[in-house]
Amino acid sequence: MRLPLPQFATGDRHPNHIAEVIETTSTEFLAQCLEPKDLSFPSMPPFASWVCSVDEESGNQVYAVVYYATTMPIDSVHRARALGLSLQDLREEQPQIFAMLRTEFRAAIVGFELSSENRSYNQTIYQYLPPRPPQIHQAVYQCEPEAIIKFTEELDFLRTLLCINGAPVESLTAAAIRDVYQLRKADREWLIKAGRSLSVLLKDDYDRLRFILSQIHP
Repeated sequence: MRLPLPQFATGDRHPNHIAEVIETTSTEFLAQCLEPKDLSFPSMPPFASWVCSVDEESGNQVYAVVYYATTMPIDSVHRARALGLSLQDLREEQPQIFAMLRTEFRAAIVGFELSSENRSYNQTIYQYLPPRPPQIHQAVYQCEPEAIIKFTEELDFLRTLLCINGAPVESLTAAAIRDVYQLRKADREWLIKAGRSLSVLLKDDYDRLRFILSQIHP
């Protein structure tokens, strides 16, 4: 029997509220996706997508990039097995399956935005680790396009992406650049700036630089 996470009624949930922090460290957090309203799997955030949460103590908005996601049984002892059914068949014949699975993702923290109470001068966004990550059980939201565009005016976050342990960092960096480029409506000037930043960061590793650039399709 699945024990549901304590969460708001789905009717009261913000449409961008997709998950809840269940494990947190100074550099990243693990979040569990919230249950959907219907019989379907929780929506898995795309690789290299942007999410945000809040450090409740300071009020800072913490930004992170998704680098790993998984769907697995809630019961860690028993693995899921192939049933040979379509999703529609599962809904009709095995609806309990959807209550026996959970979707989780890991997101690397790339920066933060000061709360309105802490803003003493013009700069409010910082592309380095915040004093504290979001706390356990904090809501996790998909970032609005406007917030991503504002955050990526500077490109220091690329260094953070290139240093994530246990992630395919070259593919992650390329995917993040591709997505931001599209959000910026094919801003070629920004793309050139990103390429130059990468060339500085990887000036001693041409093979990695070439591999990343080969995955970016303007």
